[in-house]
Amino acid sequence: MTKITIKETQNPTILKFEFPDFITQNENYEFKNIDETKNSPLAQQLFYLPFVKTVYISGNFIAIERFSIVEWDDVKDAVAEQIEKFVNDGGTILTVDENKSKKQPITVYGETTPNPAALKFVVSRMLTKTPVEYKNIDQTSSSPLAQELFKFPYVKEVFIDENYVSVTKYEINDWQEITLELRTFIKQFIENGGTVIDESLLDIALKDEKVKDANFDSLDETSQKIINILEEYVKPAVAADGGNIVFDSYDDQTDTVKVMMQGACNGCPSSTFTLKSGIENMLKSMLNNDNIKVEAV
Repeated sequence: MTKITIKETQNPTILKFEFPDFITQNENYEFKNIDETKNSPLAQQLFYLPFVKTVYISGNFIAIERFSIVEWDDVKDAVAEQIEKFVNDGGTILTVDENKSKKQPITVYGETTPNPAALKFVVSRMLTKTPVEYKNIDQTSSSPLAQELFKFPYVKEVFIDENYVSVTKYEINDWQEITLELRTFIKQFIENGGTVIDESLLDIALKDEKVKDANFDSLDETSQKIINILEEYVKPAVAADGGNIVFDSYDDQTDTVKVMMQGACNGCPSSTFTLKSGIENMLKSMLNNDNIKVEAV
């Protein structure tokens, strides 16, 4: 008999209903209305509940986003019971093509970065569209993969973006001692259906990005130009090295641009050179302002 465990998320409108075992391997699903649920009889049934807005299926859980017409405390137990009854009565959670249901092998290889303390593990599939940085295990609620990586004593930070995982290590080990172990672990974790990024929490991140986009229009013209330059010319270059750069602020009184360095760029010995000789000079030239200064925060 399947027993569902109810778990809260950082988003009060989204609740997770966890299964004791994986219900999908290597695939994540998002259903925004009943018309999209042709391959999920369970999701189809859930949409008959008037408060269900979105259904996510990933790894070992189903996450449901509700409309504001109800509170989860009033309905969560009934929803869990409905899911349990559906599954225990033999209902189908997902109908997937037989070829897709088979274990999908992936390749993972390591790439060096300008930061000797960071290594970039490139995966042969997309992992996320939103870059996420984890500086300690307490921050990893949205990433089971990052959470597991922090259990290795030499892992200091984890950065996940697009199709790669950037790992920053402590100095207690050399890369030649641990690269194979990390590469094998990441490969097996993903192949066995482990969740890289929790889709229900990734949805929050995407909403945060939309908020940032909305705030873009309220910025001054120079700040907007700086963001566009970083996005078009700088980010692709640092991403190739397993890192990321994020605009923080621009002070028009001091002509100071502040940015956040993430992933392999964070703590990299050459990051100061990159900021001053690369990004700062580029901004001076493209903004026609020789007083521009770039600082990391």
